[in-house]
Amino acid sequence: MADTQGAQQAPQVKMNILTQFIRDLSFENILAQKGVQGEVQPDVQVQVNLDAKKRNADHQFEVTIKLQVESKAKGSDARLFLLELDYAGVFHIEGVPDDQMHPFLLIECPRMLFPFVRRIVSDVTRDGGFPPLNLENIDFVQLYRNELLRRQQEQGNGQANA
Repeated sequence: MADTQGAQQAPQVKMNILTQFIRDLSFENILAQKGVQGEVQPDVQVQVNLDAKKRNADHQFEVTIKLQVESKAKGSDARLFLLELDYAGVFHIEGVPDDQMHPFLLIECPRMLFPFVRRIVSDVTRDGGFPPLNLENIDFVQLYRNELLRRQQEQGNGQANA
């Protein structure tokens, strides 16, 4: 009987990716536009933002990875390229408790989308005239924790200023 009670307490999580798509993509090859000559050592900065929202259909959520990749020449502020990508996935999710849905949407869903984002960034930088940029894995758990900490600090500062 203990097994039956355990099964009732922990519903099975079901997650399907219904679709995924590029919402917005921009790539500027500033190096080619300015005609910079000689050997250039790139310094790449990557910023990641996540967004999740409930859709009108039952159990459907849209999760977006917003990526900005900027490459500058080492030792100067001269930009080489700027890539901006909003990549979204629509997920059907069942069996996740309400109190765990927010971290699930901002950790597990982006993990599923990331390999596709990595491939797009690699292809676009290569097609844009640069060596393919292969993004390092993103620790979505740490990204989520950092965002929670940032929000707590904002709330703390808001209360201290009131």
